[in-house]
Amino acid sequence: MTPDEIKQLIEAKLEGAVVSVTSPDNVHFDAVVKAPQFKDVSRVKAQQLVYGALGTHITDGTIHALSLKTETLD
Repeated sequence: MTPDEIKQLIEAKLEGAVVSVTSPDNVHFDAVVKAPQFKDVSRVKAQQLVYGALGTHITDGTIHALSLKTETLD
């Protein structure tokens, strides 16, 4: 999986999100996700929304490691 594929998965599920994903090796990923859906929700809930957007790619090991930062999109 590539950073661009992860970015597209997140953007497809979180309408209006601004997503940046980088990876040195296409195994370990760093993502910054800014989305209006994060307003007034806990950090844990915001991360759950992102993980939900990635679906089975998280649980089946396609995405081995993901460092995630979530922010509210103003």
